[in-house]
Amino acid sequence: MPISEPVSPSVGETAPKFSDFGLPAAVVAAMAANGIETAFPIQAATLPDSLAGRDVLGRGRTGSGKTYAFLLPVVARLANSSTPRQSGRPRALILAPTRELVAQIDAALAPLAKAMNLRSVTIFGGVGPGPQIAKLREGVDVVIACPGRLEDHMQSRHADLSAVEITVLDEADHMADLGFLPPVKRLMDKTPKDGQRMLFSATLDGGVDVLIKRYLHNPVVHSVDSEQSPVSAMVHHVLHVDNAARIDVLTDLAAAPGRTIMFSRTKHGAKGLARKLNSRGVPAVELHGNLSQNARTRNLAAFSDGSAAVLVATDIAARGIHVDDVSLVIHADPPVEHKAYLHRSGRTARAGNEGTVVTLMIDSQVSDVRTLTRKAGVKPTITRFSGASHPVLQEIAPGERTFGEPLVLDVPDSQPSRQRSHGGGGGRSSAPNPRSGNGSRGGNGSRGGNRSRGGELRSYTTTSSRTGGSRGSRSR
Repeated sequence: MPISEPVSPSVGETAPKFSDFGLPAAVVAAMAANGIETAFPIQAATLPDSLAGRDVLGRGRTGSGKTYAFLLPVVARLANSSTPRQSGRPRALILAPTRELVAQIDAALAPLAKAMNLRSVTIFGGVGPGPQIAKLREGVDVVIACPGRLEDHMQSRHADLSAVEITVLDEADHMADLGFLPPVKRLMDKTPKDGQRMLFSATLDGGVDVLIKRYLHNPVVHSVDSEQSPVSAMVHHVLHVDNAARIDVLTDLAAAPGRTIMFSRTKHGAKGLARKLNSRGVPAVELHGNLSQNARTRNLAAFSDGSAAVLVATDIAARGIHVDDVSLVIHADPPVEHKAYLHRSGRTARAGNEGTVVTLMIDSQVSDVRTLTRKAGVKPTITRFSGASHPVLQEIAPGERTFGEPLVLDVPDSQPSRQRSHGGGGGRSSAPNPRSGNGSRGGNGSRGGNRSRGGELRSYTTTSSRTGGSRGSRSR
């Protein structure tokens, strides 16, 4: 039987405040202390049902506010529960597809958990299991986990899900895309059948439908926007360029003011593109599956704090990465599927902001990109030009182009055998190459020095006047 998807009614001109939902006063105060007082549509739609203990199925695009839509009922339910905290037996389970998303959910939970004296643990691979096991043994209220590592802890009897009162599946469609459905099902089968369950997803097709039918009991469905809704807040461009000019065009766009995320189809491509940008004086870091967890955390932190103005990523970053004020997303390699296009593009135009999306296309990709944009519901502005410069580049990314010294993050990856064969991560070439750009080639500001982040990011050096400013009216 197909799952119905009624559209939630409008919440009106004035968004409701979190104090209107009957949440614990300490939770409302913790939210307000972080400047979060009014609910986004997905939150306003789902909270009355989730706080009442109903199973909830929520569809909303990436960046629509789904995290607080499930964290608030999790915290409220545990605060009102009389079940004590027990060793190895969490009371709430949140499953997510990527390590980065797990970490960001935990960061959002932290002030709420502190306000209600709750403990949480993050569980994912790529790091040693010892600290995770120690926290589980001490007793936690909330487990936020990737399916694979949590299943390892279950098999070694360090985790027991029989006391879970509320379960959340976040980015369920992405978990299905990544092939995580088998471990997700095995984990869900270990949770009490009468527990409350919530599933949040950008789409409700394929494997997600299987999860809904098997684990949600008479769910209330809230669909606050369509699967293609992200495109409405974005300006879309396709640049039909010569293959020889591709890196010059990418460098020009990356050297404009503001934060940029570039997507590459392969890990090797992401690494190589980050290295080339750095060699040309555009501070860039890479994010892909060949990096250790420490390197991934370090590089994402450098992008978040502005040390690196550009993040070059594979589709690992298309979901769950939230960095404020990303005004430009560039598909350096067009994705294969339209869903990937929408998920990648969703790194900009978040939470009501606007953004710009650029797809680079060479002659051999014309047919594929035409099909891709049609299925994504996008009608881009297509510009064809030869060479490395065109007035449209300034239209897409206004502002002076600035170049400086390469960004150096001197902590090695944990995959030395694979990484060394591709050259230095993050680009360690010496002088910038001023072959592209329409503005000034000389950076007139500087950043440099030594930083410490738990021993991960030890030093960096970059000279540039990029300060993360706006790209005209498209960045907020």
